[in-house]
Amino acid sequence: MHVSVRLFAMLRERAGADEIQLELPDEARVSDALDQVRHLTGGVRVVLAVNQVYAEPSQRLHAGDELALIPPVSGGSVTQVHARVTEDPISADSLIERVRDPRAGAIVTFHGITREVPALSYEAYTAMAERKMAEIVSAAIEGHGLCSAAAEHRVGTVPLSEPSVMVAASAPHRDAAFAGAREIIDEIKANVPIWKKEEGEWVRGTTPQR
Repeated sequence: MHVSVRLFAMLRERAGADEIQLELPDEARVSDALDQVRHLTGGVRVVLAVNQVYAEPSQRLHAGDELALIPPVSGGSVTQVHARVTEDPISADSLIERVRDPRAGAIVTFHGITREVPALSYEAYTAMAERKMAEIVSAAIEGHGLCSAAAEHRVGTVPLSEPSVMVAASAPHRDAAFAGAREIIDEIKANVPIWKKEEGEWVRGTTPQR
């Protein structure tokens, strides 16, 4: 799938053009487009707009969509909330890259890892889980003054020593980054509709708060 991406301000100057061309898979998502423009966005927090509407990284792209790469606007910074449920292995490097920010003096990550058993199995009400995770991440950003935060949870089979859930939080100082990351993982474990099966038995959990 061939798409054009419009560039503005410092991104236009970096590229030396107001538009670049990308070649993406037919079922590409916003995150795939962002991955291809990392060479332009170093040190700048950006989001993609699809058809003039800010888009989440998981949004599917279609041929003919109008893409725009949006740097922070003059009225304030763009905060991108990343919350994803995926069947794929979770990449710490990718999650850290999503929360990098020139204002940040600290980035804290949490990895929840399969231990003591050959594998764990996870199931999720994906649409609701991603929405709830996004709410949790947004609340932590606001409540702790974070620069950015992100969370991903894996579903399906997660083998021994691999992460099933990962959180990253960036902040000007480490105390806020630690507190924000802790709040996000605690809230995910308590209130996101994701279920775990260990050695053939569903693990008893908590009733989510409304």
